[in-house]
Amino acid sequence: MQKGVLYGVGTGPGDPGLVTRRAWQLICDAKIIAYLAPDTGDSFARSIVADAIAANAEEISLRVPMRPGRAPAQSIYDDGADQIAARLEAGQDVVMLCEGDPLFYGSFMYILARLKTVFSVRVVPGVTSMTACAAAHLHPLVARNDMMTILPAPLDDDALRQAIIAADAVAIMKLGRHMPRLRALLTDLGLAESTLYVSHASLERQFSCALHEAPDDAPYFSMLLLYKGQDPWIRT
Repeated sequence: MQKGVLYGVGTGPGDPGLVTRRAWQLICDAKIIAYLAPDTGDSFARSIVADAIAANAEEISLRVPMRPGRAPAQSIYDDGADQIAARLEAGQDVVMLCEGDPLFYGSFMYILARLKTVFSVRVVPGVTSMTACAAAHLHPLVARNDMMTILPAPLDDDALRQAIIAADAVAIMKLGRHMPRLRALLTDLGLAESTLYVSHASLERQFSCALHEAPDDAPYFSMLLLYKGQDPWIRT
């Protein structure tokens, strides 16, 4: 029996209109849909494309605890990969949803690592939250030969400081509870005035502002953008 194909499908930053035509069609046609979800609440990736999922589609929901530590999540990825592998072995295709892009901080990579040597896997790229945040501010991410650095907020202050100093442009992701110390760090570096904040990019509740107006209780789906060079649209 021919084995099924695993599709890693990016669902974009939140607005269903930003899902690619290829991704939407795959989801519409899918008989088996897999996705990650928090241990409580709904899957964000699924909510983006809910209107495309067939009523009779089988859904595999992998509940991942949203807390530090790799061990609980690794066992869930193991179990999820086993569930998906069983369908693929039976000749059924599986479409796995991932908010943003599957391979840009996407949890799909953990399923990919477990299955790519055994099964055929195809990835459909998605619009990233980083580009959606730049669009919210009408501000280029980077220009010319400048270097851009992408940083996860949970890094310690020393690592963040060194990376920010070395870069021309910076995107800091996964803000959450780290927002107060990030604000303090950027203020200490003299960069607070040129830092932009965005939360829930592309959604109706999107909020964008300068750093000094940003809340301390930033949601997980928020980002800071910093461009240290001359504004790219100024002619020189």
